[in-house]
Amino acid sequence: MTCQTTFPEQPFPSPVPESPDPTEEPALPQPAVLFGGPSPEHDVSILTGLQAARALGEVHTVYWDKTGAFWEVDPGLEADAFVEGVPRKSGQLRLVAGEGLVGKRRPLDVSAVLNCCHGGPGEDGTIQAALDLAGLAYTGPNVAGAALGMDKLAFANVVTAARLPSLPRVTFGPDRPPPFPGPYIVKPRFGGSSIGIDVVADAGVAVARLQANPHLRAGAVVEPYREDAVDLNVAVRSWPALEQSAIEKPLRRQGGGGEILGYGDKYLGGEGMVNAPRELPAELTAATEARVRELTTAVAGLAGLRGLARIDFLLTGGEVFVNEMNTIPGSLAKYLWVAPAIAFRQLLHHLLEEASRRPTTHWTTAGADGTALRSASSIASKLG
Repeated sequence: MTCQTTFPEQPFPSPVPESPDPTEEPALPQPAVLFGGPSPEHDVSILTGLQAARALGEVHTVYWDKTGAFWEVDPGLEADAFVEGVPRKSGQLRLVAGEGLVGKRRPLDVSAVLNCCHGGPGEDGTIQAALDLAGLAYTGPNVAGAALGMDKLAFANVVTAARLPSLPRVTFGPDRPPPFPGPYIVKPRFGGSSIGIDVVADAGVAVARLQANPHLRAGAVVEPYREDAVDLNVAVRSWPALEQSAIEKPLRRQGGGGEILGYGDKYLGGEGMVNAPRELPAELTAATEARVRELTTAVAGLAGLRGLARIDFLLTGGEVFVNEMNTIPGSLAKYLWVAPAIAFRQLLHHLLEEASRRPTTHWTTAGADGTALRSASSIASKLG
């Protein structure tokens, strides 16, 4: 059973020699850095993946292209090599249930997959489920955690049910206007924290956006727009222990315009989120910082944090509200770890260690002991 279609055989580089020397020690498994994917955040994911590959050194680099195909690529490539699609001399791979990533001759010997895919099937539970079936350990959220983090409505409902502060967030349509007055922020229900977001004055304009904005066609949510709201972000990791980064106050780029932080503010500075303007650590009152950290711990527990996530808050009217949880943040939020100071390579090694030592799946067949089969009458009798 394959989780991906079969591709022509032209691997780069060959995973194993054609005639290995029997006197040589077998190579130790290396991590695979996975990036790209059929997602609006495809390009940002490439930047994150290449940064991670450089930091780790000896890795397999696996590019997931916009059509859904997997390729092993040269880890020394620069970002511009991907502008036109799959780089030259790349070797196609298959993702096979029970076997992992398979090249021309045999599976790649992969210790764990470092998932650097942002948005779409790389962050919504799809690739996580495929990797589980393929028997590959991987970093970041499991299927349930990824799905929850990507679904803005479900996440908001879970936060609200836990009695954590959150601005109202609902679905809407021509016959279902928002139950609170505008202006509104309209967001894709299943998407990242920046792409496809609009600020609109009233419900009529919000409804019109449903057809005009392609990112909203899979579902959209609306929430109140607070002009005085300030964004606050904090990274949190689950291994080797629950730990929070410095708190960030993102800033808009000069001349960027707009009422909210957009894709350009966050990602178009040359190195993903690393060069985006920010106040870090954010200058906050002791009470506000304590509240952000209290809520971060609560959300991490509520969402079953695994890996490294960025939790986004809104500060408005002196109150802190939980906004979103980004389970695979841009640049893996490496830029936030200034207090405490943690090197990017160390962050990556801890993610890979967790991937190997904290499994994502706990399947069991307990109870499937044949009793129901032995006691069943004929199948024909069950058809009526």
